[in-house]
Amino acid sequence: MENSETCCSTQLIDGDGIFNATGIDKFMKEVKLGECGLSYAVVSIMGPQSSGKSTLLNNLFSTNFREMDAFKGRSQTTKGIWMARCAGIEPCTLVMDLEGTDGRERGEDDTAFEKQSALFALAVSDIVLINMWCHDIGREQAANKPLLKTVFQVMMRLFSPRKTTMLFVIRDKTRTPLENLEPVLREDIQKIWDSVPKPQAHKETPLSEFFNVEVVALSSYEEKEEQFREQVASLRQRFHHSIAPGGLAGDRRGVVPASGFSFSAQQIWKVIKENKDLDLPAHKVMVATVRCEEIANEKYASFVANEEWCQLEEAVQSGPIPGFGKKINSLLRACLSEYDAEATYFDEGVRSSKQKQLQDKLLQLVQPAFQSALGHIRSVTLDKFKETFEKALKGGERFSPAANTCIESCMAQFDEASADVVIEQANWDASKVREKLLRDIDAHVASVREAKISELTSSYEDKLKIALSGPVEALLDGANSDTWPSIRNLLKREIESSVLGFSAALNGFDMDEETRQNMILSLKDYARGVVEGKAKEEAGRVLIRMKDRFTMLFSHDSDSMPRVWTGKEDIRVITKTARSASLKLLSVMAAIRLDDGDTDDIEKTLAVALLDPSSNSVKDRSITAVDRLASSSWEKVPSTKTLITPVQCKSLWRQFKMETEYSVSQAISAQEANKRNNNWLPPPWAILALVVLGFNEFMTLLKNPLYLGVIFVVFLLLKALWVQLNIAGEFRHGILPGLISLSTKFVPTIMNLIKRLAEEGQNPTANNPQRTSSKNNTSNAVPVGSSASSSASSNLTSLDNGNRYTGSSKDE
Repeated sequence: MENSETCCSTQLIDGDGIFNATGIDKFMKEVKLGECGLSYAVVSIMGPQSSGKSTLLNNLFSTNFREMDAFKGRSQTTKGIWMARCAGIEPCTLVMDLEGTDGRERGEDDTAFEKQSALFALAVSDIVLINMWCHDIGREQAANKPLLKTVFQVMMRLFSPRKTTMLFVIRDKTRTPLENLEPVLREDIQKIWDSVPKPQAHKETPLSEFFNVEVVALSSYEEKEEQFREQVASLRQRFHHSIAPGGLAGDRRGVVPASGFSFSAQQIWKVIKENKDLDLPAHKVMVATVRCEEIANEKYASFVANEEWCQLEEAVQSGPIPGFGKKINSLLRACLSEYDAEATYFDEGVRSSKQKQLQDKLLQLVQPAFQSALGHIRSVTLDKFKETFEKALKGGERFSPAANTCIESCMAQFDEASADVVIEQANWDASKVREKLLRDIDAHVASVREAKISELTSSYEDKLKIALSGPVEALLDGANSDTWPSIRNLLKREIESSVLGFSAALNGFDMDEETRQNMILSLKDYARGVVEGKAKEEAGRVLIRMKDRFTMLFSHDSDSMPRVWTGKEDIRVITKTARSASLKLLSVMAAIRLDDGDTDDIEKTLAVALLDPSSNSVKDRSITAVDRLASSSWEKVPSTKTLITPVQCKSLWRQFKMETEYSVSQAISAQEANKRNNNWLPPPWAILALVVLGFNEFMTLLKNPLYLGVIFVVFLLLKALWVQLNIAGEFRHGILPGLISLSTKFVPTIMNLIKRLAEEGQNPTANNPQRTSSKNNTSNAVPVGSSASSSASSNLTSLDNGNRYTGSSKDE
């Protein structure tokens, strides 16, 4: 490429027909052609070789095309097609210098390039200069006729040719006035047009439909240079604003926007080289398609690399961004506006289609960020709802009104926040995210509702359990005829109290009546289940309860004082009473009676079968006798209400009697022992007989006091032997065991007493040995007797206690 201060030029197509794509792209950047839009014009020049085409262009447009050096001979100067920008002409005007026709270098038969270059010039140019000599006008075989034939022939290859201005420049004008030359020229042009074969569609089409014919004449450059330059300067003025209405340029319907000129020219030349007909409208659409797509790709890449977008895309991943929608909308509008600015001159359909594609790609790019922004808003709104809802509930608000108020408030906040991220260019809305938020809120409300109802239910169940367990246990422990009626009244009272509060609490949850009634029914069933469970639990400990009751009644009197078996008590009656009470407890625990209509004969059946089995056996002493307890169910009592079956009652009673018989036997033994201990005196009649029969001996003792002393000494000795031998204790277990035990202890005890008396007799006395001895004997005898009495009393107490509680080991 050659450069100057005022002009840029490049070879567009070389002599071999190769398109210089790199050169034209560089040329367009230098002259900033892409910024011109449709405000540019293309001028080309045709003419015979060495006819001064380059000289004319250089003088007319201040270009720097290479000119022929006349001193070196006449030869081909321009090869191929060259392009330059005209200096100082607005709008931007490009001029193409075509290789001359009828050159000897290519030969007579090589006219292919001439036709190709002529067709190319007609397809891309607004104005075509036909450079011709003045003296050729009016000649039949003049040099301009082959050129015009070529132009008109290739014109037919344009599928839909546009109206081009064909400016004939008559060089080296003679004295003949232009007014005389122009009619002759136009006549020659019309003849050539008529002679050119035309398609059927254009058989009758006049030349004026395809060309605006203009004629201008210039003086000889060599002979009248000054005049030539003046005429050229005048002609130059006609190229200013050539594309304006009424300007020199012809029909511009097929003009390609400046930014697509390089690609358009390259494709046109490619089609021409392939010897195909040119469909300019289709070509225009094709160029628009390619260029608009290139522009769209450039704008998309620019958007992707935009720093503000990158920051937004990164920031939106971590949290909500205030003004997100406005920022995205601003970036999208800027990108689409830039596209529109560059693609505005291309085919409207193509431009709109590519803009839609660009917009779709941009929206597809920003959609994840949009969804992330909505997702953050949804998360923040959901968290806000949870917090607000929790505060409302803690503040004492009823559940349903609090939930509705919080939902309404938070959804309004979501709608306001989601409006901030709306993308104007997109048809997106936040409805799906809003629906998901509502689902999440509803799920949370349902979860909290379920938890609150569960908590409320558990609270009332715990209250019922506390209110029923203890009293029911106490009532069953003191089982009597009023036990189950009392339990029923207790259950009814507690259920009514709990249901009243529970129903009032459920009113705040806005539930349907059926669900509410089911929950109340469930609470009632729970209360009944607590009682039934407690009854089953107590039924499992019925044997222990029976033994405790028997022991309490058997071992304590009506004042709850421990019984002392003195021998006056009727153990049989006491035992029967205690067993009847235990049997009463068993009958109460045998079945659940929570319904008002529950009636049974369990107590009567047990009393007949267990308390008086002998009479029962007498009555049923036959082959067909039936055991009333040999059954697994009670009459009139369903199995669901049975706690202890008849068979189990019989087994429990048998075990109860076995475990309480020992206490009865111990009581009997204690009575017998107490009787024996209290019957050491002879009967009254024996005492009376002794008094009557021993009157004489009694009088003798009164008359002889010495006998009383002897008797007293003998009494002391016998008393000492009684205590030492523990005679009462030895005979407690029977006469024979007592005699055997005393026979082994009698002699050692006598020897021990004699030894102690001997030891006492050997002790010296100071003044009155006899008195001292008497005192010593007294001091020795009294403690012994006292000790013996204490020991006997202790043993008696131990025996009495043992009889009442545990009994003797030997009895065991």
